[in-house]
Amino acid sequence: MNYFLLIIPVLFGALLVLYKKPNKNIVRLLLAFSGSYLLSVTILHLLPDVYTITSSDNLIGILILIGIILQSVLESFSKGAEHGHIHIHSDSKKFPTLLFVSLCIHAFSEGLPIHNADENLLWAIIVHKIPIAIVLTTFLLHAKYSKKTVFTFLFLFGLMSPLGLLLGDKVGLLQTYNTEITAVIIGVFLHISTIILFESTENHKFNFQKFLAILLGIVLTLITL
Repeated sequence: MNYFLLIIPVLFGALLVLYKKPNKNIVRLLLAFSGSYLLSVTILHLLPDVYTITSSDNLIGILILIGIILQSVLESFSKGAEHGHIHIHSDSKKFPTLLFVSLCIHAFSEGLPIHNADENLLWAIIVHKIPIAIVLTTFLLHAKYSKKTVFTFLFLFGLMSPLGLLLGDKVGLLQTYNTEITAVIIGVFLHISTIILFESTENHKFNFQKFLAILLGIVLTLITL
């Protein structure tokens, strides 16, 4: 069931663009909420879990920093698509292969720790994928790629997190080093969620709607403690 739940937000985001065309303010609020929710789950659930399981605090800290660096490298190729801002010209006719590969690596890595985490992580990733799918679909359509290319891209992207979940659950080596892998993914999540919260406000002005979206993400995580 979890495999299908990870695919649904990509499909949902694409359909929203095709039939509803959500405005930029709605997407920003979705991003703010998803970033807040992902950050809260990371701090309140994932971090305590990895530090409880292992006695090697220094190693966990180093792996978290590696995750932050890894995501920074991936974003140099994905141009920020993971946090809802694709900083490349949408009129380019050349298919963004590096963007595609880096996004798939990111989505695959998100799925790896799910099988050993509680449901909060699963739902945080699901919520995170909806605005990303909206931004991706909008970019690809504006770039005037064929619909076949767009849906192939989105379909393969949608499969990456379920694939990570499957391998993380079934491959012995990944199970053995699950705590270490989760620590790296924590770094990835910390990087993405904080960037989302910083970038979702224009000119760094206080935005009451954004504040409520962030607060809602935190509250939803707190009530599951």
